[in-house]
Amino acid sequence: MTTFEGSPRGSQGAAPVDASWTRSPYPALAADRAGGVLEVNAAAAALFPAALGGARLDDVVPAWLAQAHRRVTSGGAPGGRAGAERGRHGDLTLEAHPTVGENGEVVWWLVDDTDRLLAETALHDERERTAFLAEASTRLLASLNVDRCMEAVVGIAAEHLADAAVLVAPAAGKRHPMAATVRGGSVVRTAARIDPAAVPGLAEALRGFPPVPSRWIDPAALPDWAVPDGLDGPVGSVVVTPLPGLGVPAGALVLLRRGENAAFGASEEVFARIFAARAGVALSAARLYTEQASITATLMGELLPPELRHVHGVEFAGGYRASRDTERVGGDFYDVHPGASPDQETFAVLGDVCGKGLAAAVLTGKIRNTLQALLPLADDHGKLLRLLNGALITDRHARYATLVLASVRRTGCATHLRLTSAGHPRPLIVRQTGRVEEADTSGTLVGALPEVNARTAEVELRPGETCLLYTDGITEARGGPLGDVMFGEDRLRAALAECAGMPAEAVVERLQMLASEWVGDGPHDDIAVVAITAPYGTRLTAVDGHTPGRCTA
Repeated sequence: MTTFEGSPRGSQGAAPVDASWTRSPYPALAADRAGGVLEVNAAAAALFPAALGGARLDDVVPAWLAQAHRRVTSGGAPGGRAGAERGRHGDLTLEAHPTVGENGEVVWWLVDDTDRLLAETALHDERERTAFLAEASTRLLASLNVDRCMEAVVGIAAEHLADAAVLVAPAAGKRHPMAATVRGGSVVRTAARIDPAAVPGLAEALRGFPPVPSRWIDPAALPDWAVPDGLDGPVGSVVVTPLPGLGVPAGALVLLRRGENAAFGASEEVFARIFAARAGVALSAARLYTEQASITATLMGELLPPELRHVHGVEFAGGYRASRDTERVGGDFYDVHPGASPDQETFAVLGDVCGKGLAAAVLTGKIRNTLQALLPLADDHGKLLRLLNGALITDRHARYATLVLASVRRTGCATHLRLTSAGHPRPLIVRQTGRVEEADTSGTLVGALPEVNARTAEVELRPGETCLLYTDGITEARGGPLGDVMFGEDRLRAALAECAGMPAEAVVERLQMLASEWVGDGPHDDIAVVAITAPYGTRLTAVDGHTPGRCTA
């Protein structure tokens, strides 16, 4: 018996083995240079029952092991250790470690590596699936647009899970929105009247019930709408899985494979459900965002200041800037309600509600709606303010506000205004000469005290003259060269004086520009301004050809 050196694993240096290797718990067998079996231990005999002394390796062991023996005996160094070999034997994966003797005989130590390889494969597959789900989640959540999200779902599913995919969304009326694609093709979106019961499990999936196993679905019985155009060949297998959403199902996903491809396994169906769960969340988030955006747009339409224009021969212009650039509404507001005819007054209001942001905008909406309901009483500013004050006092959630009311009527070349301030900065009037006056009106704010008192001032505007209604956001705006100086009333009056004779829109644009330059990027309150300008109308030129003549309106 030749003496061999080495051991199955972890051996350092040469150690005599003698015949003790035959008692090793590892399967081991010895073979000569010609490939004849010299001896096997009990573990190897159980693994290779035909491997007896004198047998040929080619006849009793897997081909990969016999080939490895030839490589080792033809090039292996005597008395040394060659590299390990690996191969299959039935359901087992074996790792073979050779130890070469002095005369070229080889002892093969065999280790069952099946469980380790299965664990490594499972770990590798799980890592790939985790990476896929992470990438899929990123792609699915990249857009809150429902259509683009549907396209992403079927695109990812066809690329990684099947040969084709069809997404059926909950019915919108009598039609089901759908998206379908074939791997490598473009996504087709439709909305069609379909019968979900035509696909086994689809009607249940749309209601959020668990999927039907693929083996229960006959691919040949699928309706035409369930098979995307471009899927060549017959459908071999189908999976239908629900898309669970946030509280309500987000739809159902149909996965299809061609006949020549393998059917869906149990683990693949489970993985498809995991993907569908993430897709359902993304779709629900997109639909929720779309609904919220629609609701917000509807509410914003009521809360945003209106676009002002010429009313019965008088120019109206308004400008608004919320306290935060990311917000569109706030606590300042204005409205203009035209009279039913030119001989009736146009009612304008500008206000400032306590607070900022959306909370203040809610109260703003209530005040605007209440004032609109009280329009028949707009000829009596005092009574209108008392009724509004009573409505705010009885609402425990309401806060106080300051207002300035203006009733405007044009007669001939003159424009008559009735102005009433309720705790608000007094309106400013700029005359044709550039002189700035303050309307003689004052009053208490509304929504704070049981009683509200106010004094109304009457003002007449000649052609080219403007009455400015404004909130204290513009006068209290801090900025300037030092960064913390208020814009102040003096600067506002000086700026308004420069606007003498300008149209209402130009006055508003000029004041907004100056306020924005003053504030810069610094914080500020809501700012609102409304300009009411008496237009020049048609003029007759004086005999000298230069000075304005009589207004003919």
